[in-house]
Amino acid sequence: MKYLSLIFFMSLLPQYAGKSLHGDGSHPRTFEDIKNEIAGYSDTAKAIIDLAVHGKAQNRSYERLAVFADTVGPRLSGSKNLDAAIQYMFSALQKDGLENVHLEPVKVPHWERGEEFAVMLEPRNHSIAILGLGSSVATPPEGITAEVMVVASFDELHRRAQEAKGKIVVYNQPFVTYGETVQYRSQGAVEAAKVGAVASLIRSIASFSIDSPHTGWQNYQSGVPRIPTACISVEDAEMMSRMALRGTKIVVYLKMGARTYPDSPSFNTVAEIVGNKYPEQIVLVSGHLDSWDVGQGAMDDGGGAFISWEALSLIKDLGLRPKRTLRMVLWTGEEQGGVGAEQYYQLHKENISNFDIVMESDEGTFKPSGLAFTGNAKARDIIKEIMALLLPINVTDVFDNADGTDINYWMRDGVPGASLRDDLSKYFWFHHSQGDTMTVQDPNQMNLCAAVWTVVSYVIADMEEMLPRDGHHSCDL
Repeated sequence: MKYLSLIFFMSLLPQYAGKSLHGDGSHPRTFEDIKNEIAGYSDTAKAIIDLAVHGKAQNRSYERLAVFADTVGPRLSGSKNLDAAIQYMFSALQKDGLENVHLEPVKVPHWERGEEFAVMLEPRNHSIAILGLGSSVATPPEGITAEVMVVASFDELHRRAQEAKGKIVVYNQPFVTYGETVQYRSQGAVEAAKVGAVASLIRSIASFSIDSPHTGWQNYQSGVPRIPTACISVEDAEMMSRMALRGTKIVVYLKMGARTYPDSPSFNTVAEIVGNKYPEQIVLVSGHLDSWDVGQGAMDDGGGAFISWEALSLIKDLGLRPKRTLRMVLWTGEEQGGVGAEQYYQLHKENISNFDIVMESDEGTFKPSGLAFTGNAKARDIIKEIMALLLPINVTDVFDNADGTDINYWMRDGVPGASLRDDLSKYFWFHHSQGDTMTVQDPNQMNLCAAVWTVVSYVIADMEEMLPRDGHHSCDL
């Protein structure tokens, strides 16, 4: 009954919500006009929040994700698991009654880690937990046995370059922030190879560890020898650092069977609620469907993908149809550097003026704190007003600089962008590790994230005018 009364309630919403205030050309829109228009969505926002957080859809995004993650498992670019995940979602989105459900073909990297292990032979026998890094080459079949050189920074590596030849370089860099520290994972092998190292082992880019290595992509450089590279746990990196500082000789045996295959066919997965007035204009919500080959990819980025699906489901369930098309894209090949998204951008950029905003959730779906936004000052003021509609769940903050590998292509070209901001305090405990499982996810937090994602995307899609951007001025603020 509660659900039916919600739909009935929606039909009684103020008729001016989303209507043009200068359709007759009587006066240019002021910011006050826009504020009033957005305030008219208050009841709609409450209905979305009620359905997502307290109503029939409560915990739905979590439960859908649990079935998916448990059924499919991890979904590495180029893998059969990723193919299965895409087919699973294609079918699920159709069953959900969404519109224009389709797959857009792209090519993605195909790398497999194969068998891998490492053991410290001197000063004592000790098994080292490793995860090979994406695109790494293999060791020779017999493996590599070499003395270790431990460094805390690239500066130290360059200072001690004479000592590095023929050694395995172990990086024990401190974790500052992910953005600052990840350079050691992405460039560590190249820098070590430049000074003659035979392999590199990198302290995992993690803010907390229980002897867990964390994988990720890394990049080789043309003209620099390709050496095998893997991440090791914080604990093993720190232990070897202590040993080295005491002057103890360390010898490690490393064996990796990694292989790179030709690029594989894959797909970006798309579903829509078609707009009823400006169907050619797009509000895009997204997350990525691929993951690393460890854990379940529940956090990175199952949560972001499934709250994006949930946004369309909630809007459909409430019988709403915005003026613009609400399009969900589940990206493929994100972990290799936004490969699927880059091809999507190339395919659709000719229609860039019709993309109202691009949104991506790829930093967890923990307790939300607000929205990060990239766009001009006028658009930011509008977003602040929209976020005020989320006062019932106390998630109203607007932060600088939306972040999302897959939406960066559009934001660079001036399209407004948004990303979900949430409590990241534990995100890098689990990121790219065996620990990224459904156990990390919390249904109540996902409900709140889904409510934020849905209110923001729906209101932007239903407002009479697109968000202003530089070169596109639609109102006098």
